[in-house]
Amino acid sequence: MKEFDPAFAHTVYFWLKNPDNQKDRTAFETSLKKFLDHSQFAKTNFIGKPPKASRDVVDGSFTYSLIVTFESAEAQQEYQVEEPHLLFIKESSPLWNKVIVYDSKGI
Repeated sequence: MKEFDPAFAHTVYFWLKNPDNQKDRTAFETSLKKFLDHSQFAKTNFIGKPPKASRDVVDGSFTYSLIVTFESAEAQQEYQVEEPHLLFIKESSPLWNKVIVYDSKGI
C-alpha cells in the first residue's frame, strides 16, 4: 500500500440518483475502481460509504466518498484531464445527481 501523501488531497462526495439500485452501485464502483487503477497521477486513494451516523454533526447523506492524494496541485490538474478520469465521468455521471468536491493543500 502506498503511503498517504499530504501534499494535496482531493475529496469527492457522490449522491447517486438511485442509491438503492444494486446495478447502479455496481456499475459506479466498477467504473471508479477502473479509473483509479489506471490513473497516472493519483498517488493514493480511498473509496468509502457512509457509516451509520452516531452523532448529529455527521453528514451521512452521500452515497460514496472518494479521497485521492497527489504530489502537487499541478499533478491534480493533470489528473482532471487524463483519459481514465474523463472516461469515469462519461460512464458514471448519468448515475449521480450531485457531486461535491473539497480540495486541500497540506500545511
